[in-house]
Amino acid sequence: MKKVLGLGNALVDIMTMLESDALLNEFNLPKGSMQLVDKETANNINNATKHLNKKLASGGSAANTIHGLANLGVKTGYIGKIGKDELGEFFRNDMIKSNIEPKLEYGLTDSGCAIALVSPDSERTFATYLGAAVEISDSDIRPSQFDGYTHFHIEGYLVQNHALLLKAVQTAKEKNLIISLDLASYNVVEANLEFLENLVLNYVDIVFANEEEAKAFTGFEPESALIALSDKCEIAIVKTGKNGSLIKKGDDSHSIGIIPVNSIDTTGAGDLYASGFLYGLLNNLSLDKCGNIGAVLSGHVIEEIGAKMSLNKWEKSLLMIDKISNL
Repeated sequence: MKKVLGLGNALVDIMTMLESDALLNEFNLPKGSMQLVDKETANNINNATKHLNKKLASGGSAANTIHGLANLGVKTGYIGKIGKDELGEFFRNDMIKSNIEPKLEYGLTDSGCAIALVSPDSERTFATYLGAAVEISDSDIRPSQFDGYTHFHIEGYLVQNHALLLKAVQTAKEKNLIISLDLASYNVVEANLEFLENLVLNYVDIVFANEEEAKAFTGFEPESALIALSDKCEIAIVKTGKNGSLIKKGDDSHSIGIIPVNSIDTTGAGDLYASGFLYGLLNNLSLDKCGNIGAVLSGHVIEEIGAKMSLNKWEKSLLMIDKISNL
């Protein structure tokens, strides 16, 4: 049985709907980026937005992808670190409720949170307090955690911890797992480019990147970036927002469109695309079908607030995925 293990920053998402982008400027947060902040700044942002509509959800890029796979019926597990507090227990319980095997360690500080500031045009900007999540280290990675799993999915936000990521991919390769990496944020890619290039070339089988991340990694626009990425790994995926996605494996390449939706919040779109794409691969579907399943999930998740879909959206998605799978 194919099973997917995730590794990422265990964060609780605090989805916050902005009335304008003024607050982004006030806190020097570049629109569309992920910025690390300290606890004081996180508290200040939360206080400045306390009058706005908010929604809590367990999150972190890899956790979102793992949740998506679990909702598709895939056996999954997740490695991360939480604090001994209410947010930490919220995160753990949400994993268990979703039939995800939690491989969570406890840190010394408060649980991390990602304040997702959603602009009126649906673009989201993250002010992330890593808290206990950042305490995860290479010493927390053990070979036994990988037993029984066939695939390993990691988020690029971890790339700043070189020792952790290297130990994780080396252990996964020793256990013969297929490794997928979501590059996660263009500014993280820029700051760790040399390390990422070596990691992808030597360990990673599948790379997910949006067009900004792909450009930061390769220096090229989407079409050329796809070619450059595919030279370094087995399967390269470049997500191009409203234009869909590009996929390449050797000489096999595809341009995938989107489904018609009413976009409310783009949080989780890339993470759920990865869920759909990996689900297709796990079921031995063609690359274009994998991409189309990714498009279904990424399309439906942006019709709701946050990176989790309602039961109604999942039912609709599963019907569409069944049709794609049987074409």
